[in-house]
Amino acid sequence: MRSINAQVGKDIKAAKKIWLPWRLLLPLIALCIPAYALFDYYGKENLAVPVLMCAALFGFLIYLKWSLRRQPLFWAIILLLAAVHAALVWYIPWTTKWVPAAAIGGIGSVDLCVMLWTLAAVEAWLGGQSEADVCNPSSAD
Repeated sequence: MRSINAQVGKDIKAAKKIWLPWRLLLPLIALCIPAYALFDYYGKENLAVPVLMCAALFGFLIYLKWSLRRQPLFWAIILLLAAVHAALVWYIPWTTKWVPAAAIGGIGSVDLCVMLWTLAAVEAWLGGQSEADVCNPSSAD
């Protein structure tokens, strides 16, 4: 359990150090506008924010754990988590009313921490180390 919490703590510290430049954020915002318009066109504008938030969280999670990309179990867990998120987005009644950005960010942060903990738990359960730890033993605690 200690190694799981240590791994999650290390991942959260790494996530806090990531800074996204405006040259990356501007195209992402530009991609969100047609996505929202598409949801609006099909009458599902209440699903736009949860779907876009899930897509951003999964992109960030994959970027953060990129050292595990060669392990098939990593992708299986990502697919399982994506299926759970898809079911939650589809079956939870979302509102079209305004929701504070702090609330959305808080939910996203908790969701990311739960996904990081899940990946660390499976990694510890299998008794393996990530490729980054194997290649760079000095980074291990």
